[in-house]
Amino acid sequence: MDDKDLKYMELALELAAKALGRTSPNPVVGAVVVKDGRIVGKGYHARAGTPHAEIHALREAGEDAAGATLYVTLEPCCHHGRTGPCTDAVIRAGIKRVVLAMTDPNPLVAGKGAQKLRDAGIEVVCGVREAEARRLNEVFIKYISTGRPYVVLKTAMSLDGKIATAGGESKWITGPRAREHVHLLRDRYDAILVGIGTVLADDPSLTTRLPDREGRDPVRVILDSGAATPPGAKILTQNSQAQTIIVTTGEAPPDKVKRLERAGAVVIKVPGHDEGVSLPDTLRELAGREITSVLVEGGARVNGSFIKEKLVDKVYWYIAPKIIGGGMAPGPVGGPGIQVLNDALQVENIEVYNLGNDICIEGYISKGGSKGGPKCSQG
Repeated sequence: MDDKDLKYMELALELAAKALGRTSPNPVVGAVVVKDGRIVGKGYHARAGTPHAEIHALREAGEDAAGATLYVTLEPCCHHGRTGPCTDAVIRAGIKRVVLAMTDPNPLVAGKGAQKLRDAGIEVVCGVREAEARRLNEVFIKYISTGRPYVVLKTAMSLDGKIATAGGESKWITGPRAREHVHLLRDRYDAILVGIGTVLADDPSLTTRLPDREGRDPVRVILDSGAATPPGAKILTQNSQAQTIIVTTGEAPPDKVKRLERAGAVVIKVPGHDEGVSLPDTLRELAGREITSVLVEGGARVNGSFIKEKLVDKVYWYIAPKIIGGGMAPGPVGGPGIQVLNDALQVENIEVYNLGNDICIEGYISKGGSKGGPKCSQG
């Protein structure tokens, strides 16, 4: 590995990032072909079912691919899925050297792609900018390794930790730039999840609204054990290509379920308990529908349930320079809470940045141990 490898892999990562939020349930991947010190081909995976990054880069390189080095952010696939094996295309093109950022955590690949290239006489180097590549594909790694979506919790609060006034008013705690940032998150993640309380109190659209470009609406997921969502709610009546999924239980009145289905909702039933629907079962159901990531934008009760069950992977915590006060004004995380500080969830690898007058803290819930997926091996 040398500085040139780092430079070209950085370009491959930049290409991969162009498709964030567009490739589900596939990973984002970028590829660059370099020969005699010049770039002769580059590409990225745009969406599931379309050619992979390596194919785009090899097609652009053409005959120049023979004897060249291929830089790719994820190990090339070696199995038949929606498309053919990329390893076969790399071998046919005459690539001499392949530099990988990371091994594919998909059990169908997981080192087999790199080994197939080595067996064909191609030099394979793995682990160049691996940390950046793993973060770029953190959603895919969680989904393919565990069979559950990646869960991101977003909340906005005042300086004194309130998400609403004692009277229930919550619009708008944060300013325009922070709200725009939230819409960028909605554009990136597969689904947005709220509880029935939010639907009844705010009648939200739960769409992506960006000022300078068209965004992609996430799938809307409503936790609603009693099927109480009004058929005339915005989540069901607005003009949007995204589905609305109502998660309920077998105890929900059948007439209400049918009414929601007639209004266009997809109703799924999961086990319930005193606190509502089962969140682990909900996540498994969503993963079965190839929903790889969920942005939780709930109130204190929903947030508290996800935190209590340790289902959150990442947080975006917005703080506005306002003081609301009042013992009855709610905070961002409900439920019984913890009794001793040693039981508190730790947020790590944090980034803190300003969005206008507001602050955003972005970080990861500490899980202890591995982040998931195989690490690169030179073997």
